[in-house]
Amino acid sequence: MGESRWPDERLIVAAQGGDVDSIAALVSGSHPHIQRFAHSLCATAEDAEDAAQEALIILYRKIGMLRASGALASWMFRIVRNECLRRARTSLSGRTPAQDTISAASAEDEVLRRLEAGRVAAAVADLPADQRSVLIMRDIQGYGGRMVADALGLSTTAMKSRLHRARATVRQALQDTSDEARGENDE
Repeated sequence: MGESRWPDERLIVAAQGGDVDSIAALVSGSHPHIQRFAHSLCATAEDAEDAAQEALIILYRKIGMLRASGALASWMFRIVRNECLRRARTSLSGRTPAQDTISAASAEDEVLRRLEAGRVAAAVADLPADQRSVLIMRDIQGYGGRMVADALGLSTTAMKSRLHRARATVRQALQDTSDEARGENDE
């Protein structure tokens, strides 16, 4: 199976300039990546599809607001993450008492899973751009090391080094937020 890439910088720049064909190609080329983000972050397949569609609409309407054409993946990741979190909050606030009684354990598990996904997404979004790109391509999109290195113009060694630093930074950020949460609970 061929691995697809995010649309190239020329297409993004043309879309930012208002070229209708480029905007259509950008939305179409970004769709599989956005869907993958949504399915990895949202609680349900329905929420993932809705979040992906919402992200594509935002991409279509606001491509001109993207500051750096190389930041498309991280921008879309933040949009999808925020949409998944919004949907999680909405679905939790819309529950009836009968639903809560029937699925109390699974609802609690679901909330914890969503919170964890939000923490991971926030930690990834806070990474420096070079580390975030490598981490997203390797660990979220599942591309091979050689392909990631080639796509980013890096040696395999440099790619592995950035990936290691990114993973360590995310791990530390998650540990810090866990420690903060425990500290607040102890007070």
